[in-house]
Amino acid sequence: MSHVLTFKRCGDRTTAACLAIVGWVGSAMAADVETTAEVATPAEVAAPLVVRQFVQAHCLDCHTGPEGERELALDALLLTDPGDPTLSAADLRRWEAVVRRVHSGQMPPPESDRPTADELDAALAALTSQLDARAAAAPDPGRVPPLRRLTRDEYAAAVFDLLGLHIDAAALLPKDSDSGGFDNITVTGLSPTLLARLVTAAEHIARQAVARDVGPPEGATYRFPPDRTQERHREGLPLGTRGGAVVRHLFTRPGVYEVSLRLARDRDEKVEGLDRPHQLDLLVDRHRITRFRVVPPESGEGWERDFSKSDAHLNVRIEVTAGEHEVAVAFLRDRDSLREIKRQPFEASYNRHRHPRQSPALFELSIAGPLKEEPPQEEPQQEITQQDERVSQSPTASQRRLLAPLGELSQSPRTREQAETVLRSLARRAFRRPPTERDVVGFLRFFDEGFGRDVAADDLAPEEAAARWQAGLERAVAAVLVSPHFLFRIEAPQPGRENAAAVRRLSDWELASRLSFFLWGSVPDEELLAAAEAGALQTDAQVTAAAMRLLRDRRATAALTDRFAGQWLLLRNLASFTPDLRRFPDFDDNLREAMREETERVFAEVVRDDRPILELLVRDSTYLNERLAVHYGVPGIKGDHVRRVTLPAGSERGGLLRQASILTVTSYATRTSPTIRGNWVLETILGTPAPPPPPNVPALREEPALAAATVRERLAQHRRDPACASCHDLMDPIGFALDRFDAIGRWRDRDGDLALDTTARLPDGRSVQGIAELEAALAERPDLFAAALTEKLLVFALGRPLTPSDQPAVRAIVREAAAADYRFSALVRGIVLSPPFRLRRDDASEVAAAPAIVD
Repeated sequence: MSHVLTFKRCGDRTTAACLAIVGWVGSAMAADVETTAEVATPAEVAAPLVVRQFVQAHCLDCHTGPEGERELALDALLLTDPGDPTLSAADLRRWEAVVRRVHSGQMPPPESDRPTADELDAALAALTSQLDARAAAAPDPGRVPPLRRLTRDEYAAAVFDLLGLHIDAAALLPKDSDSGGFDNITVTGLSPTLLARLVTAAEHIARQAVARDVGPPEGATYRFPPDRTQERHREGLPLGTRGGAVVRHLFTRPGVYEVSLRLARDRDEKVEGLDRPHQLDLLVDRHRITRFRVVPPESGEGWERDFSKSDAHLNVRIEVTAGEHEVAVAFLRDRDSLREIKRQPFEASYNRHRHPRQSPALFELSIAGPLKEEPPQEEPQQEITQQDERVSQSPTASQRRLLAPLGELSQSPRTREQAETVLRSLARRAFRRPPTERDVVGFLRFFDEGFGRDVAADDLAPEEAAARWQAGLERAVAAVLVSPHFLFRIEAPQPGRENAAAVRRLSDWELASRLSFFLWGSVPDEELLAAAEAGALQTDAQVTAAAMRLLRDRRATAALTDRFAGQWLLLRNLASFTPDLRRFPDFDDNLREAMREETERVFAEVVRDDRPILELLVRDSTYLNERLAVHYGVPGIKGDHVRRVTLPAGSERGGLLRQASILTVTSYATRTSPTIRGNWVLETILGTPAPPPPPNVPALREEPALAAATVRERLAQHRRDPACASCHDLMDPIGFALDRFDAIGRWRDRDGDLALDTTARLPDGRSVQGIAELEAALAERPDLFAAALTEKLLVFALGRPLTPSDQPAVRAIVREAAAADYRFSALVRGIVLSPPFRLRRDDASEVAAAPAIVD
């Protein structure tokens, strides 16, 4: 039978436009047809007739055969069935692209004859049901490498949970490279250099954990950002002080330590603001140790004065116990340090060129020891020493945690059996599974080397036996920390398992590790290990209960905020962002800190209180301190501490798109960037980032001749180049809605002398005016944000990029979360129960290598 079809050209549409049209599979759309072309019989095609008719009418003029636009042949795609379990990966990727673009409203293009909302919903429902059925018939959890090294952050968190030690991981280990937005993706290798660093770190940590009183003095230097303003009180320091800093320092052994301070200087080595005497206190655990007095140089005038010895006397020796102590330095505040000038003073005060310091500031704090001598007898120091003498005989926090398996015997361990008890317990927690006898024998070999192979504890004096026991334990602990079973998360096929290369469920031990590293960024605790040992992570209810317990713990809030949100929201980029100080002279480290903390507090609130995730975008409160409130123009906020502030109706502040941290990291140093901001919204909020730019794309022109043009006008000129338009037509229109915020997030009415036009266009063609209408439009489609956040959480949880085969799981998670008002816990629950999280596919090469991996 012949049919007559009316063909319509798709014109200069993108490939994704025509791909989206294919999404009309299975819809009950009627079409009137006229004859011009012969239609293939049902036996010759796999896609439903209605899809063939629609694609023939709208796309085949551009996308036919190998010469089709962007080399996409939709006529060939029509021969595939999206519900076929044997569908190729390439065709699956095309079908999922259809779903993504149509669901977000990007396709069909706004300028085309768009279908009704009901027609779109029906088409998407039909297509996704086929794709989801295919995934259910042939589950594909993707491929996670069998060996994945702990990231630097995970290593530090695991050391703390195992040994109670806060370590400076950045000083011990190199930075992990980012991929897909996270640093836990490309962590499968172990170079010789990294291995050497890990061995050194393990020896250093083991010595701190055991707190053995041997070895040379150790030192640490804490430097503070040179652009940190210290004219006001800083949170965590005593009232009545200003500036300074607080650090937590691990004193590895008890004894006498020297603390030295250095004041901030300008490029001429002058101490700015030192025009009169100042006093500063040194405190340990909030007890004042001593008070220094800093005075101006006695000779010279102006910049000829010699400041080289102004801080030479800022050092003192103190006696402390082993363990972590809080060391603080603060200047006494005696009067307002801001000069009275005609113009409003800058909030920033840290160099003499644009905003000079009004008072001295702390630049560096150094701690070295223990030294082999007694501290000077000063009255304030005697107070802290006498207080510490009451606990000087007690073990450190790390010793208590390490020796806890010994119970009462932890006060004087001496035997090899006691060492074995400690090491079995440590290895079980470090390896996230029970240690084998081979593991224990290996660690005891290291213990014997440290203790002395030919020496019996009974033949030694108690003091020497205890010292040798500590030496042996230190070597054994270091061996645990360099074991592959600690450094790597191992999900290896078990040798001899039938059908080993097929999809399998994770073991309870493997699932426990996935749960803890996802939510805590660290090793499982004893309760989770016990559940794995008892086989109590089998059912959905058991897995859900375990995940919700972890999520309710404060460690989950802290880890997800720092590790997930810090990377997802680009907050880690703030540390390296320095705007042009000629254009933004008020920017300093105080503002940078407050920006980051505002966003972290908002995200932490949603996680901790299990709020709907839409409150990240639309909210009537935020977290401010005085510095950020002044930046925002919010009155009535005083003090350095950050607190929750309810915003008045109509405020320019609130959700993520209004927060200075996000607006700053999506700008250039000299100006805003609608392109970067628009792509950030597309990727982070809508989950549909623009394609990567083609090679050799010209940069946006910044010639002086264009200085009078707005960014909108310059971008319009940029988009005239067809190579640029394909991406910028997606990104720029949505980014203009945020153009009322300048490059550091301040609200503005004009761009210099130029008027601002914040008219924006959403991917579905709707026009919005400014941030308020943009937020309202995004809030109308919470499923889009939920899907985008779910994808990022799933990437973070799995430690691998998502593939098209993961999309059915994402859709299922979002559907179930909708019934729970899209609360954060609903997303987590869906992720930990999803096939990608609970299943694993072992490749044939991994099965062959399983014995080596396990050993």
